[in-house]
Amino acid sequence: MEGGAYGAGKAGGAFDPYTLVRQPHTILRVVSWLFSIVVFGSIVNEGYLNSVSEEEEFCIYNRNPNACSYGVTVGVLAFLTCLLYLALDVYFPQISSVKDRKKAVLSDIGVSAFWAFLWFVGFCFLANQWQVSKPKDNPLNEGTDAARAAIAFSFFSIFTWAGQAVLAFQRYQIGADSALFSQDYMDPSQDSSMPYAPYVEPNTGPDPAGMGGTYQQPANAFDTEPQGYQSQGY
Repeated sequence: MEGGAYGAGKAGGAFDPYTLVRQPHTILRVVSWLFSIVVFGSIVNEGYLNSVSEEEEFCIYNRNPNACSYGVTVGVLAFLTCLLYLALDVYFPQISSVKDRKKAVLSDIGVSAFWAFLWFVGFCFLANQWQVSKPKDNPLNEGTDAARAAIAFSFFSIFTWAGQAVLAFQRYQIGADSALFSQDYMDPSQDSSMPYAPYVEPNTGPDPAGMGGTYQQPANAFDTEPQGYQSQGY
């Protein structure tokens, strides 16, 4: 069950890209990776506007630089996090220690849930600032499609990251039910440090003389006449 609980293939097995791309959590990581590109790419390219009366650019979200900075920062960090965990998915079948696999799955749960929360905050923040934006700040409606796209894909990212957390938790539950989860497993047939158990002959008592279990017939074992007694004739 170890391979099924913590990734495709057995520990130490060869990397199989076909199996990797079919895993649901890997698919969600790729989707989240693409969504993060859309969010920070939209804001970087079209999220800042120029005004005739002002020399400096301003954020399209209600002139609030924190809104644009938050969207770009979360998008870039989510992009890097997806790459990190995609690399972990590739390396995961090579991890032989069950304890290390447990740590990887637990980190996946925590990180995915954390990013779902950050995307929820980002969606609410960007949507609110977009709602209160003044039309006079952007009379030509420049970058409005990009601004809406960043908000929409921030919303979608909540569910992709939450889905990753749920799938990671399911993998953890499967591993918790496995006997291999609580301790490092080693195949006894491959453990050269474990000697074979000595063979003990049944019905053999202790060997005080150190004869190595050699059987000796006790003296007078079949002598029916008690020792020390001799019959006398009358």
